[in-house]
Amino acid sequence: MNQLQLFLPCAAGVEGFLADEVHQITGLTGDDLLVGRGGVLLRASWRDALLLNLNSRLAQRVLVQLAQGLYRNENDIYALASGIAWEIWFTPRQSFKVEVTAQHSPLTSLNFAALRTKDAVADRFRAKAGVRPDVDTQWPDVRVHLHLTTDEATVYIDTSGEPLFKRGWRNVKDGGAKGDAPLKETLAAAMIAATGWDPQGEAPLPLYDPCCGSGTVLIEAAQMACRIAPGLQRHFAFEKLLPFEAHVWGAIKEEANSAITTCATGIFGSDISHRMVDFAEHNAERAGVAEALQLRGGDALQRMPPCEQPGVMLLNPPYGERIAAAGAAGQNARERAQQRAHGEAVGREAAEMSGGDGDGGEFFQQLASHWKKNYTGWQAWMLTPDLKLPGKMRLKESRRVPMWNGPIECRLFRFDLIRGSLRARPGDAPASADGT
Repeated sequence: MNQLQLFLPCAAGVEGFLADEVHQITGLTGDDLLVGRGGVLLRASWRDALLLNLNSRLAQRVLVQLAQGLYRNENDIYALASGIAWEIWFTPRQSFKVEVTAQHSPLTSLNFAALRTKDAVADRFRAKAGVRPDVDTQWPDVRVHLHLTTDEATVYIDTSGEPLFKRGWRNVKDGGAKGDAPLKETLAAAMIAATGWDPQGEAPLPLYDPCCGSGTVLIEAAQMACRIAPGLQRHFAFEKLLPFEAHVWGAIKEEANSAITTCATGIFGSDISHRMVDFAEHNAERAGVAEALQLRGGDALQRMPPCEQPGVMLLNPPYGERIAAAGAAGQNARERAQQRAHGEAVGREAAEMSGGDGDGGEFFQQLASHWKKNYTGWQAWMLTPDLKLPGKMRLKESRRVPMWNGPIECRLFRFDLIRGSLRARPGDAPASADGT
């Protein structure tokens, strides 16, 4: 196919990292690769679209822009969608669905805008082939995306299908092998990108997550280290579109499989919940990186460095009742399940909903003290919605990176750990000689 206009949406704050990743995957630069609000825009080939679906760890989807124009009402949207050659993308025997997003649209009903777009697609097929395709709102063969701003409408066709954070290794049928509030894989990858951790460098640093949960951060890191493409275990919407050629896709996957290598650095994880460690081990096995990870149970307040070489700690720490002063879990799983059944937010969920004002202050102070005594030379990166966390830990961050966990505004704080006293606060007792 000729050059396509692609849009790769991503979480807010990740756009720059995504642009770097797209460049690494496709080689695109300059006007062919632009950073936009909430994503990256590029002029690329159909093959590039396939490569990005397979290899991008940061994009949410890969969308092909089909039309863009000004609108004042739903009739303008109908006219815009009617002018698209839908017949070169799919057949009337396939089902489709229209999804709408908007920023400051003056329309009173986005559902009606979706309906008019659906009518335009169906009427085009009826005029060209004499038959209308079916609409399937649950499992469509084809997804059409309509995005509205104040006065501009853009129509896309989705080449991804399921969001790209669904890598294919998390088996929801066996309970999901996930914790109370697992990170999306795309956010975990963004955290790794922000640290600058490079497992392919000349002297790669070890990576350690002391609150690993079900292992999302570690698995993303291990797949990066092993050069395992994140999309190798899943299917994509482009496989049902007319431009799809099985032999081209087969060659791309074969190339990706041939690039897989062994991990050249240590990747470690631990969690106070042995149940979560079991989940992480199960997920790592399904993701093909079990041999690259070293997982253990253990309290973050007691666990010593997993290796002699200082490296990178990266964690999305738990909050609320999952933390006691000694690092132990507060409520058991049954109690948490009962609370959720009554619609209550618990654990990390409760902390995030409250803006990070959970009751983990003492835990974080003890964690900071433990790190300063035992993790000299390490970088510690922590993702949190609590913007006051450095003060609670009495540590001075060397960097803070804005990130969004869905609708929740977070910061990824970097702490450079050196031996010494924590910052004293008014009213604190004098520190002892060992820094406690």
